[in-house]
Amino acid sequence: MIQILKITPRDVREVEAEAIALLCCESLGLPGAEFGRGYIQEWGKGQAITERSAQRIFRAADQILRSGRTEQATRDAG
Repeated sequence: MIQILKITPRDVREVEAEAIALLCCESLGLPGAEFGRGYIQEWGKGQAITERSAQRIFRAADQILRSGRTEQATRDAG
């Protein structure tokens, strides 16, 4: 994680973090997507998200959403 922070510029980290949050909120039907989109546009400065960033975004969102489903399935079974 420390190495990623040293290499990845802050604006890219902000876009990635907010995109992860946006995907999770949208997937779970939570409010706030309109704010997330604006935040991404502001930090992204009109630049396209790179393939590398997109891979990190989707991987992290997938891990978060899967971990929640695993916990929910455990509670439902118990």
